Amino acid sequence: MWAAALTRIDLRERRLPDALTLPGAAMILAIAATQGRGVQALAGAGALAGIYLLMHLLEPRAMGAGDVKLAIGLGGLTGALGGAVWILAALGAPLLTAIAGSVTAARGRGLIVPHGPSMCAASLAAAAIAVC
Repeated sequence: MWAAALTRIDLRERRLPDALTLPGAAMILAIAATQGRGVQALAGAGALAGIYLLMHLLEPRAMGAGDVKLAIGLGGLTGALGGAVWILAALGAPLLTAIAGSVTAARGRGLIVPHGPSMCAASLAAAAIAVC
């Protein structure tokens, strides 16, 4: 539900509100800690948020601060499930955004697409593969 709400908001408003990204990240990290996966979740959160922060600082128009904050929770989720899951999600998100941008451009609607929906989709898909 959390990812679906963020996806809807990002598609509609082109922003990811702190009121959802940060509490969601805290909840994911807390749950991972109770399951004995806290260190892995923190590592995943830090690594993904660090990459996204670097991209945001280099090109703020391409990567918003909301994407950086969302990366904390999604990096924590995928990190808690293992390195392979984290890598799959980390590589899948920009790939999905690139595909969405190509489709949008082909339809004559420009190249700007929000990245949050791709982040959520890639992370949830990678997590689903890991638990199945």
